Amino acid sequence: MEKISSFTVNHLTLLPGLYVSRKDPVGTETVTTFDIRMTRPNFEPVMNTAEVHTIEHLGATFLRNHPDFGRQIIYFGPMGCRTGFYLVMAGDLESADILPLIKELFLFVRDYQGDVPGAAAKDCGNYLDMNLPMAKYLAGRFYENVLENIGPDRLSYPE
Repeated sequence: MEKISSFTVNHLTLLPGLYVSRKDPVGTETVTTFDIRMTRPNFEPVMNTAEVHTIEHLGATFLRNHPDFGRQIIYFGPMGCRTGFYLVMAGDLESADILPLIKELFLFVRDYQGDVPGAAAKDCGNYLDMNLPMAKYLAGRFYENVLENIGPDRLSYPE
């Protein structure tokens, strides 16, 4: 069986960043999948499910309601390895095209106050598995350590 594209990226040299994971034609359109890599795979501890789940709820809500990009958002969700998130968007896009959006997203999570959207039994299948303080901490750390002064080496997968 042929490896899927995400398994061909060398996870030993991959640093936290914002990468184009793949581009897929859908009819006459292109769908772009982004790799929002928050921790260094196989070197740093992975994120716990509670904070990942919280970032997922806040992120999906923020992105789908975004005034400029909301209509292009197809999916936002965690990687199974818990080192980051996938963002699937309509359009033939590059990392630099959405960098302002991703900065906005992580500042939103970092500064979020109030109840987590969808964190109720009627809205979510595991609503008790949430950790807003840790989600805010991780979002702030990713923003300050990666996004705030991101260079081209963190916008394209390493060779």
